[in-house]
Amino acid sequence: MIRNLIIAVDGPAASGKGTIAARLARTYGLAHLDTGLLYRAVGVKVLGDGHSLADEEAAEAAARSLVPAGLTEDERLTTGEAGEAASRVAGYPGVRAALLELQQAFAAQPGGAVLDGRDIGTVIAPQAQAKLFVTATAHVRAERRWKQLTARGFDIAFEDMLADIQRRDERDAGRGAAPMVQADDAVLLDTTDMGIEAAFDAARRIVEAARAKHGL
Repeated sequence: MIRNLIIAVDGPAASGKGTIAARLARTYGLAHLDTGLLYRAVGVKVLGDGHSLADEEAAEAAARSLVPAGLTEDERLTTGEAGEAASRVAGYPGVRAALLELQQAFAAQPGGAVLDGRDIGTVIAPQAQAKLFVTATAHVRAERRWKQLTARGFDIAFEDMLADIQRRDERDAGRGAAPMVQADDAVLLDTTDMGIEAAFDAARRIVEAARAKHGL
């Protein structure tokens, strides 16, 4: 029986962390939170309310009024524009503070949970028993996201997608508030040369090793 297993899955955009986290949640019967959706929702709300992404007060207000229910069904949050907006507003300390309690409460629920994002293992759930940092080269990640978006009818050049990925990487890693960084006790999983099945199998083995270590 699994007792209070928290799995933290961090990494840059389009690394595969969301897909891996969702499958780990199904495998272990745990709730899953894609924390990136929270920041995407904040960015989309700021723009939808007619504000600039440079308006830190508007971003913080949007974060404080956020209702997490239904985010996974909101197709507006899957666009490249939403991803760029999320990376912009995620750098504001007020936004991160507003969403911190929500994420920590999710991680602390009975039985545990799986959370994926940029700072799960370092800030949100440093107590997580299993920590993964999922990455891949910027070129491969851009190609994955480009194929995903063009298959859904979006018209975007690959070069623009690659530039967007590189820009977000730089912003996420360089921000002052909870920058994207691999936790000291996280296991690095590079999915550059892996399909989803191989990546998931590697992730599952990392979690199994953590379970054995913690007697779960």
